[in-house]
Amino acid sequence: MRAYAIGDIHGQLDLLRAAHALIDEDRQRTGDADAPIVHIGDLVDRGPDSAGVIAYLIDGLAQGKNWIVLKGNHDRMMEMFLRDHPMVDTQLLIDYNWLHPGIGGIETLGSYGVEVPDGIRTYQLHPKARVAVPDAHRQFLAQLSALYRYGDLCFVHAGIRPGVSLEDQTEDDLCWIRGAFHASTADHGPLIIHGHTPVDEVTHYGNRVNIDTGAGHGKALSAVVIERREVWLLTPDGRVPVARA
Repeated sequence: MRAYAIGDIHGQLDLLRAAHALIDEDRQRTGDADAPIVHIGDLVDRGPDSAGVIAYLIDGLAQGKNWIVLKGNHDRMMEMFLRDHPMVDTQLLIDYNWLHPGIGGIETLGSYGVEVPDGIRTYQLHPKARVAVPDAHRQFLAQLSALYRYGDLCFVHAGIRPGVSLEDQTEDDLCWIRGAFHASTADHGPLIIHGHTPVDEVTHYGNRVNIDTGAGHGKALSAVVIERREVWLLTPDGRVPVARA
C-alpha cells in the first residue's frame, strides 16, 4: 500500500511541478504508476500563481491522472467569496476576511488579473472577481472533498477532532483545527496525513504526519511517499526516511 502526498501549495506552481517531478522519479524506481497522489489542500493564496495551480490540477485530473485534491481553509475562503453572494468563513477572526493582507486572497486575485486597490468595497470588487475567475475554477473549488481515506491512511488538510469518528468529522475541523488535534497522542486508527500548520521539516508524530513545510511563506513544498505507516521525504537524491518524533 503506497501513496504520495504533497503539502500546502499556496500558489507556488513551479514548486508544485518540481514536487510532481520528484514523484515521477520515485514511480520509475518502484515501477508503481498507480499509487494515488494526494494534494493536501491550500492550493491558493500568498504565492504568485494560484490561477496556474488550479488550472494545472484541473488539467491533470482531466487527463485521468490518479490525483486526489483536498480542500484547505484557503481554498474554502476563496470559494465562499466567489459565490453569488460573497460569504466570510465563520472560522476567521471577527475582523478578518479572505482579502485581509495576511490571508493572501489579494495575491490570488492578482493571478487572475484583478487588482484590489485600497478603499475598494466588496460590492465593487466581487463582480470583477466573478468575471475573472473561470466558472470551471469556481466549480472545482466548490466540489473539493475535505477527507480522503486510503487503506490505513487518512488525508485531511488541517486534522481531525480527536474522539470523533471519521464519518462524523465536520468540514470546519478538517479545514481549520489545530490545538486539540496537535495535542492528542491518541491512536486515531488510520495514520493522519495533514498540513495547515507549517513546520520546519516533515514530522512524523506516530499518529499523524505534518507535511506543510511553509511554501506559503517562501519555504519548501514537500512531497512524501508513504508505505503502510512509514514515510519518506522525496528529494533529488532519492528517498530520505522521516523518523518518528
